[in-house]
Amino acid sequence: MNLDPTAFIAEPELIQGLESQSTPVLCTEDYVLFRQGDAPAGLYILKSGEVTLTMHSPAGKEIATTKATAGSLLGLPGLIGKQPYTLTAIAHTGAKVSFINQESFAGLMRTDPLLALKILQVLAAEVRSARSAILEQGGLKPRRSRLTPARQP
Repeated sequence: MNLDPTAFIAEPELIQGLESQSTPVLCTEDYVLFRQGDAPAGLYILKSGEVTLTMHSPAGKEIATTKATAGSLLGLPGLIGKQPYTLTAIAHTGAKVSFINQESFAGLMRTDPLLALKILQVLAAEVRSARSAILEQGGLKPRRSRLTPARQP
């Protein structure tokens, strides 16, 4: 199953807002940013280069993979949900990555509502990507629903 790599990409304004609180991560050789199952330490911002994202079944079989590119936010679902990372992220030699820890990220989310909204948009894109990949694996194509929107109270 392949995930859509564009689902991880954030708008440049969001990247700039996050980078003010981030620190560089040195990737002189392939470097594990986080592993599936690790407790979230923070958010990684891929500025340039490439990061491979993989998901493995409990038996160790690779079930999903993608290559993240510049502008990607990595580890967002784990950080927001305060749950273990669901993917393993390996930055390839020469990748330029920044890291923002949980506390700094939470502070930005509390104090900047526009930034928080943009974060949620990236998270929603990741969810859509995962759902599309699941449908495609089952031999189905994603389609638009013909249902009418739910009524508002």
